[in-house]
Amino acid sequence: MVQIEGISRFYGNFAALKSVSLDIAQGERVVICGPSGSGKSTLIRCINRLEKHNEGRIFLSGVELNDSKASEEVLRTGVGMVFQQFNLFPHLTVLDNLTLGPIRARGMTRKDAETLAMTYLDRVHIADQAEKYPRQLSGGQQQRVAIARSLCMEPKILLFDEPTSALDPEMIREVLDVMVELAESGITMVCVTHEMGFARKVADRMVFMDKGEIVETAPPETFFSAPKSARCKDFLEKILGH
Repeated sequence: MVQIEGISRFYGNFAALKSVSLDIAQGERVVICGPSGSGKSTLIRCINRLEKHNEGRIFLSGVELNDSKASEEVLRTGVGMVFQQFNLFPHLTVLDNLTLGPIRARGMTRKDAETLAMTYLDRVHIADQAEKYPRQLSGGQQQRVAIARSLCMEPKILLFDEPTSALDPEMIREVLDVMVELAESGITMVCVTHEMGFARKVADRMVFMDKGEIVETAPPETFFSAPKSARCKDFLEKILGH
């Protein structure tokens, strides 16, 4: 599904990513973790070209991601992203937020787009909020709307950039529960998160990053019980509290 070959991303003289390589298979669920500033968000933002890598190559479904029309098309139809902030249009209802992309980018009729939107609102358990505006929803509900909005584009891969970090603690669970359900449905997922309970439950593979590099990758059972690198061990001790 995704092939990342030796990519680097520079900001002036600072290397946010240093020759990172990673393959993600169709249907695989990858959780990326690491300390703040390790390059996690930069890496997934390079997968959907919100950030443009300076060196190396990225392929999505066999198409190289660059400035070409083919790249633009595969990104538009193939990649969904859920951010820390919900990025919903405040002047549009929940339903209108969800139908905007399918109507404009996929050429769907309003009726078909609304049917699709209601399907995904039901999937994230907030179909009864369709006519409300974002300001009328809790943070957890807004993030679930944002997830449903990404699903409305029917992407091949869904990227999550710390989707619970802006939420109050009591709202985190409802969003993670929806993400667990999505993971079980078989969609390809790449998730940057510090929610290690979620990672243990859904990840096929853990990726630990530090200082712009991938330090360690392993299945969750190995990653949590027997991390190989001292950096990973130290990170897990801090985040898990033991």
